[in-house]
Amino acid sequence: MMTSLPTHSSEALAAGADAASLPELSFRRAQAEQLGGAASVARHHEQGRLTIRERISGLVDEGSFQEVGKLTGQGHYDGDKLVGVTPAPYVMGLASIGNRPVAIGGEDFTVRGGTSWSGDRKKGGQGGFVEDLAHQYRLPLVNLIDGAGGSVTSINRRGHSVFPGVHGFERSVQLMGEVPVVCAVMGTAAGGPAGRAILSHWSVMVKNTSQVFAAGPPVVERSLGQKVTKEELGGPGIAVDMAGTIDNVATDEKHCFELIRRYLSYMPQNVWELPPVVHSGDRVDRCEDALARIVPESRRTPYDMKKLVRMVADLDSVFEIQPSFGKAVITCLARMNGKVVGIIANNPMIYGGAIDVRAARKQTHFVELCDCFHIPLIFFVDVPGFMVGKDAEAAATLREGMRSVYVGLQATVPIYTVVIRKCYGMAGMGTTDKNGLDLKIAWPSAEWGSLPIEGGVAAAFRKDIASAADPKSREREIEAELRALASPYRTAEAFGVEEIIDPRETRPYLCRFIDAAQGRLQTTLGQKPKFGVRP
Repeated sequence: MMTSLPTHSSEALAAGADAASLPELSFRRAQAEQLGGAASVARHHEQGRLTIRERISGLVDEGSFQEVGKLTGQGHYDGDKLVGVTPAPYVMGLASIGNRPVAIGGEDFTVRGGTSWSGDRKKGGQGGFVEDLAHQYRLPLVNLIDGAGGSVTSINRRGHSVFPGVHGFERSVQLMGEVPVVCAVMGTAAGGPAGRAILSHWSVMVKNTSQVFAAGPPVVERSLGQKVTKEELGGPGIAVDMAGTIDNVATDEKHCFELIRRYLSYMPQNVWELPPVVHSGDRVDRCEDALARIVPESRRTPYDMKKLVRMVADLDSVFEIQPSFGKAVITCLARMNGKVVGIIANNPMIYGGAIDVRAARKQTHFVELCDCFHIPLIFFVDVPGFMVGKDAEAAATLREGMRSVYVGLQATVPIYTVVIRKCYGMAGMGTTDKNGLDLKIAWPSAEWGSLPIEGGVAAAFRKDIASAADPKSREREIEAELRALASPYRTAEAFGVEEIIDPRETRPYLCRFIDAAQGRLQTTLGQKPKFGVRP
């Protein structure tokens, strides 16, 4: 129900335009605050979802949101008298998160389902003022996505269909090489908003209330004859766990805001700055005795690599990215003596740490992220190689694996290689810093080579083994001989590995070099924007 604007007396009008305009300004602002109206907001709340204004308020520092474009929308008039305003279905502006400025915006689903709105200038969602603000002021961009994009009804409104890209992704792509871009899928995202969610450095969605897909169930049924629900098509089980389309999943919207704030705390404001240093009070010389026992004596027995990472990094500083996708590799942001680092660790609990196609994609994107924002990389290595077999070859594991090697070799940030146990083949090569210092340290449990001795012996000594009186015994004999020569200490004698350390010394050793690298990182600032981060 619309409320009419209060009328003004002739005396008030005669007093001047400024005095007369204040009630109208207040009225228009009040209309914007009502979003799509009480009934629409109530329906939104019944679905367990916050409005866009509630989301922004819940995410940013209290009182920090300076809205831009609040009066944008469609005025409704009775003759010359304004009787109401339908606000544009997008809210955006400038705010602070953790006392640092950000550009932030999102669709208002209570107005036309958050579908796109066109005026003299676009507010945001795909291009628009909010992206210009992030670009011009070099600020992180936070997109709170809750809209279905374009609609065929726009043909009626315009009288013609438009060519794809009228409101394109040009600025969105440019921002990927300039500032941290976070996209949170807060409801159902299809079409353009779904595409915008992917054009981010980090993305998150909400369990039970968020879905993301190129086109929704009606389009899928019409084009393919498949009947699926929104959750089956693009819920977290598909988008996060299976496809890796979205990075992380939150239990609810409050948790989503916590994750966004946590992620941004590791990021610099832009590629021309270093990430913030936050000292936790954790001692650099902390040496955990449990590290000396974490690797089992049996080379085939898995162990908890995530626990290992937590014991080395600053206490409570580990933030895992894509924890449920490509689980053979663990990727996380963390701190070492307060400095932000990116950690890539092989997970011996999944495929024995072998890199499959999903893990390779995950590793590639994470290396690009860290390289873009001047974040040194630490590899905790226990990798027998790329995943093998018919399914692995059909999935193009080798191609994706070599792309991760390619991207790693292009990285310009310092890279530290810590070999925990296995480091074999091309996958092992992808953990090193061949164009940099190439510092490799190893635990006494480490082993390496072109391929594991077991498989290599079976191939290289096939005739010798087959002609033996006891082939299995001969195979074990050859393996034992070669394993003695493969001792990491033999490589250390040749300075083929820079250091073998007591596992308990890992944290202080790495902290020393990460601290020393800060000057090197500082000198690379401003040389060039690091374009090329792929979504």
